[in-house]
Amino acid sequence: MRPLLTVAALVALLSPTAHATTIQVCDGEFALCAASPTTAIPNQTITVNGATFPLGTSVCPVLKGPALADMDLMNNSCANPGPGKVWSLFQPRKQFPQAPTWSTQPAAFRKFTTTATPTGGMSNMFSFPCNVRPKQINKTKLADCYGPMNESPTGVAVPPGTEVMTQSPAGAANPVGGPTP
Repeated sequence: MRPLLTVAALVALLSPTAHATTIQVCDGEFALCAASPTTAIPNQTITVNGATFPLGTSVCPVLKGPALADMDLMNNSCANPGPGKVWSLFQPRKQFPQAPTWSTQPAAFRKFTTTATPTGGMSNMFSFPCNVRPKQINKTKLADCYGPMNESPTGVAVPPGTEVMTQSPAGAANPVGGPTP
């Protein structure tokens, strides 16, 4: 099994040269979308740092603990974005609940190349708001998270043909991830 990235290594990967972000560690409840597929929301967009992208939604497990956050997208606060809401953050884990059963599965990174097909893109849920669902599945609290499609954590568009890293299984539609360095 490959070693998980350290927090320092993750900060280095997420620290862009073209987009000034402030990466911080927040401690508390958060959604982890690292292995989630994403569904595009027809005719809806989201603006991130002045650029407009298609809006997508992912179902993600809600976990607790320290996690990486982009303060530029979270109004410089780790506080939840509102009642019944959490932020979608990232925490390196060896295992966590994953769709479709929401049972705990090993974390497994893989690479894929984006395509122009409706399900061949990627999504970025890092530091975007999520609505916590009232009902758990398999004892896992879940949240519906909303974020940009084909936008990298550095704030730039991800065109077809880009190599992306994700923890979603092969065949997942528009998985949450980020371009490889």
